[in-house]
Amino acid sequence: MSKNYGVAYYQALPATDPQSFVDTTLPMPTIGPNDLLVEVSAVAVNPVDTKLRLSSTATEQPQVSGHDALGTVAEMGIAVQGFHLGDRVAYAGTSTRAGSEQHYQAVDYRLVGHVPSSLTDEQAVAFPLVSVTAWELLFDKMGFVPAADANGGKTLLVINGAGGVGSVLTQLASWAGLNVVATASPKHAVWLKELGVKQIVDHHQDLLPQLKKLGNKEFDGVAILYAPEPYMRLAADLVAPFGHVGCLVLPTAPLDVAALKNKSASLDFEYMFARSDAGLDMARQGEIITHVMELILAGIIQDITGSVLGPINAANVREATVAVDGGHGTGKVVITGGFTD
Repeated sequence: MSKNYGVAYYQALPATDPQSFVDTTLPMPTIGPNDLLVEVSAVAVNPVDTKLRLSSTATEQPQVSGHDALGTVAEMGIAVQGFHLGDRVAYAGTSTRAGSEQHYQAVDYRLVGHVPSSLTDEQAVAFPLVSVTAWELLFDKMGFVPAADANGGKTLLVINGAGGVGSVLTQLASWAGLNVVATASPKHAVWLKELGVKQIVDHHQDLLPQLKKLGNKEFDGVAILYAPEPYMRLAADLVAPFGHVGCLVLPTAPLDVAALKNKSASLDFEYMFARSDAGLDMARQGEIITHVMELILAGIIQDITGSVLGPINAANVREATVAVDGGHGTGKVVITGGFTD
């Protein structure tokens, strides 16, 4: 087994700073009974990586960020079930352990999904975190049925449909039979159309008249995949009685949710690490990832890779993080090619 090369940080610096990420050699992870030791060959960068990194405190010990990873199983704990050495796997990990930007990473097997050999590294690694997030919000929190064409006649409005989560959530919703309307900038509308979204409105313009023009008076669900404050009143006005408003981003100001009361509508927050933080039904996340991989293989879910860098090193992690922090891209930024010494 080779050295554990990795990308680390020692203090919370913006990604534009040359010292925000550095190449280093890390201690080899020690695995527990429920762990896989995965040899990482590809990673993807997410907004939550920056959020957690910038909330950390300076330390003399190297810290490793990153959640999305793809690799092969190099070692297994004694309690692991359903995996074998050499299996190709993907996962989004947890917020409580060292991240994916290292050659070898220890991860609880229950959070891990199987990856078909016919999918490329860049295709597969783009999906774990956003797939789990989208699935949990849409099906576990907002109550739609997770099966093909199972929600016929129901409607969903997606705010910020062209980002990483939106690119998956819109496709899962369409697969499940929902009529989807998504917001995006005009330059990203083409991306959403390629993913199968037929009704798109410009979020730089007033949304209400655009939605009325399309004939949408109310929605069974409104998924806000951006800062909720500017959209909460609109969502409350548009959500149907007994419907759901789903949010990903932590509000930084009080939300006006009074209009939900007389509709008996629910406000649902999604945090992908809630299951792993609480040790609650963790195998559900591995199952979601595996199922989404099967949907990709079947051609039901399309590739959401926005851009690809490589290999995995500090320079490319910085570049990818700057791109993601900018918030103006489509799909996912992934880094492939493994680690080099």
